[in-house]
Amino acid sequence: MASPESEPQVDLQQGLFSHLIELRSRLLKATAMVLIVLLALIPFANRLYSLLAEPLVERLPQGSHLIATEVASPFITPLKLAFYTSLFVSMPVILYQLWAFISPGLYRHEKRLARPLLLAALALFYIGCAFAYFLVLPAAFRFLTAVTPEGVEMMTDITHYLDFVMLMFFAFGLCFEVPVAVVILAAVGVVDVAKLRSIRRYAIVGAFAIAAVITPPDITSMIMLAVPMCLLYEVGVLAVRWLIKPRDTDE
Repeated sequence: MASPESEPQVDLQQGLFSHLIELRSRLLKATAMVLIVLLALIPFANRLYSLLAEPLVERLPQGSHLIATEVASPFITPLKLAFYTSLFVSMPVILYQLWAFISPGLYRHEKRLARPLLLAALALFYIGCAFAYFLVLPAAFRFLTAVTPEGVEMMTDITHYLDFVMLMFFAFGLCFEVPVAVVILAAVGVVDVAKLRSIRRYAIVGAFAIAAVITPPDITSMIMLAVPMCLLYEVGVLAVRWLIKPRDTDE
């Protein structure tokens, strides 16, 4: 017969085991979604790569084109893009599974704040990627093709191009998360509205510094990232006013 002292330990082990089983179930569902989307996209992998390459191909000089420097690149690179696209498409389901796992352990006020933040983070990441594809990449490639030295043909390797574009998507997606980051910092008590307003000038300088590091070496791309980051910072300040109550009021 188990002693009363051992019962809490048994309950703790059972609770931990049940959480691990639920976590495995959530991970399997998210993985299954990614695989289903990937299998559906594989037949269109080459078409997807053609769409991804349009911002560069349309601005290459006549007679120039993308090249494959490795034997397996024409096969592997479109598959990599299909996998990245499947992650991109499946992200709402992945985040839902994550939310379904952690939400039972949150308080009501935490759920009230976390739910819109999660949705906003997803939407802003998508908007950042679209901003990079439709506006920044064409401007950057127009500049890079214009400054190519005479006698040099610009022929980019397809794998290097994919890595560059994915890096740009990821960087712009993260940079567009500025409002979410500002709200989280205010929620944990690091900053408040008055502090955010007082450091506005430093935030602007930081936005231009980050843009100068991330973007290709042209002033247009830097401005096209820095200005939205500054505007998104102001959006974050407004969101803090709407969503975060002053700490003394809560107390």
